[in-house]
Amino acid sequence: MQNLFDAPAKSEILQRLSALSPGSPRQWGKMSAPQMLAHCSVALESGTGDKPRPQKLIGKIFAPFVREGLLGDKPFSKGSPTDPTFVIRDERDFAYEKDRLAGLVERFCARGRDEACKQTHSFFGRMTGDEWGRLMYKHLDHHFRQFGG
Repeated sequence: MQNLFDAPAKSEILQRLSALSPGSPRQWGKMSAPQMLAHCSVALESGTGDKPRPQKLIGKIFAPFVREGLLGDKPFSKGSPTDPTFVIRDERDFAYEKDRLAGLVERFCARGRDEACKQTHSFFGRMTGDEWGRLMYKHLDHHFRQFGG
């Protein structure tokens, strides 16, 4: 399982991000490429501690039943549910969002596993640093695949 905290996985993600363009074709879903980048940034901000979020009631109820599957090797499926607070509805500037996401990936990785495990995920609640690294890799991989990257 890839982990964003591992240097080769981080490098791969940053290369894939670099290859995305405003015209990258959407394979599924409703977001534009700039919206996707902003969405990924919002998710990473919870992992960096920039914008902490409490665990939602639905996560407290269902996370124990789906945790292993969602954090496992299988990629996220198309149309996976999204925390409504992570939905980006307005249009965004592609270049700005691309730079923002690259910076957040760098900051998340620089902070490391020991800092990540201090954050609360809005669905899963407390996670280990390794779980944060796997989840953020899977999330970015999912959306980069959404735009052919």
